[in-house]
Amino acid sequence: MLWSVAGDVRALLMLPAALTMQVAHPAIGAGVDEHSVFRTDPWGRGERSLRSVQLWVYGGEDAAAEGRRLRALHRDIQGTDAHGRRYHALTPAYYSWVHATGYPVYRHGLALLHRPLTEAQDRRLYAEWLQVGRILGIHDRDMPQTVEEFWPYYRRVLAEELEATAVVRELIDPDAPVPAPDRGPLLLRIALRPLWPLLRRPFQRIRAFLTVGLMPPDARAAIGLEWTPGQERRLRRLALVVRAVVPVLPERLRYLPLARRARQAARR
Repeated sequence: MLWSVAGDVRALLMLPAALTMQVAHPAIGAGVDEHSVFRTDPWGRGERSLRSVQLWVYGGEDAAAEGRRLRALHRDIQGTDAHGRRYHALTPAYYSWVHATGYPVYRHGLALLHRPLTEAQDRRLYAEWLQVGRILGIHDRDMPQTVEEFWPYYRRVLAEELEATAVVRELIDPDAPVPAPDRGPLLLRIALRPLWPLLRRPFQRIRAFLTVGLMPPDARAAIGLEWTPGQERRLRRLALVVRAVVPVLPERLRYLPLARRARQAARR
């Protein structure tokens, strides 16, 4: 399941929803607020996050090394959240929630942008996401081991933990001061630089729309994010276009580079 979907370009649209669900947890939001470079280097931060996710699935032996790198990176991240509670990034409940968000976001995003999963596919997706968690050093005891066990855990976190943290509000703010892109083809970056003052706000509005729209509705409600029937209709019209266009793209356009190389190597 993940071999097919994690490197598909549609995963780019889903990733911000998972990241926003993660930082809606006060401890994780505080860690990102105090220790992340998402404000000063948003494009680099996004590129590194995307590459990391791709390595978990397509990296082969490099996947385990990436898991160890991430744990080492988070070893010294600690502090106090907005409620005055101490946190550490590697506390199992927090580290596991960061990983757990991927499953409901993939499930919801695939239903909109690809097609709803069958029961067998749903179980397979969750089993593979657990396997990825082991690569990241998450113990089985710290994650629900079946789909049936996942949903009560998920609903409890939504009801008892999540909120619209300062980082959540910043990520969906259309007026957030995002710098011009500094990643991607050189000519594109040069062309965008003088236009960025005009393009920044529309870009931010589209990003916020997709972030909130591709978040599972129950998570969106738990965080307190507004979503109107009109927005839902616009999202579904966009999803129709994505479902029609992406499957007919050649593999070099449909899959992200690391995924494409891994798939080509596997065929060889």
